[in-house]
Amino acid sequence: MSNQNLVIGASGTVGSALVQNLRARGQTVRLATSRAPTQPDQVQLDVLQRQGLAAAFQGVQRAFLMAPPGYVPQDHLLVPLIEQARAAGVQKVVLMSAMGADAAPDTPLRKAELALEASGLAWNTIRPNWFMQNFHTFWVQGIREQGRIFLPIGSARGSFIDARDIADVAAELLLGDAHGDQAFDLTGAEALNHDEVAAILSRETGRDIRHQEIPPEAMLQGLLGAGLPAPYAEFLVMILGYFAAGYAERRTDAVQRITGRAPRSFAAYAREFRAQWVV
Repeated sequence: MSNQNLVIGASGTVGSALVQNLRARGQTVRLATSRAPTQPDQVQLDVLQRQGLAAAFQGVQRAFLMAPPGYVPQDHLLVPLIEQARAAGVQKVVLMSAMGADAAPDTPLRKAELALEASGLAWNTIRPNWFMQNFHTFWVQGIREQGRIFLPIGSARGSFIDARDIADVAAELLLGDAHGDQAFDLTGAEALNHDEVAAILSRETGRDIRHQEIPPEAMLQGLLGAGLPAPYAEFLVMILGYFAAGYAERRTDAVQRITGRAPRSFAAYAREFRAQWVV
């Protein structure tokens, strides 16, 4: 069997960093893309329509799985990928879920986690907390245009994680056997509230950036106005409610344990991406 690694979501924030990491280690990587391939190492995969699954997994030894954003019943997308991995004789699967997914057995992501655990495949599940990268992607417009982080999260803290740390953990788990058949909650090393986040962004950019509390209803209307599908917009507001309730504050040492180094700090992230918030 060829020494092939399949990365689902290869053009995304975590997936692209994982591809870079694996290639730097001399690994062969197959990039799953929803668009027509433009290079030899890409394979077209329509997860929603379940098209291209067999070709994507053919000859694959290790696979990184995640559900594309914008779709709430993630198990409908992930379980067929897990089944295909088993049918193709994949040796190791790393599934990216989300912190808190294991709180109840009937949530979509937990159903996918349980399907992987029951599959007979060698596996790891990673459950990252909220990404630092959200501040220069999802929340960037309010910061750029008005110097405000508009979120309904009160003074709750989050142990934000850099997406590249998630990718580094995924690479270690894909290629190694030291942590087999375990799930890990991934967090940064510090828990910050959004006033503290805003202070760091202000310091790095020289701008006056602040968190401005908004009602969940206003958040929902903003997401719908940005063109998000209603079920996904409602899902985001719901999980922001969990953040506001304090569920994102917990910290773990998983990044340090698996990669052998401390996770990146929010200040380091802000320094590196400062140009994203400077108008």
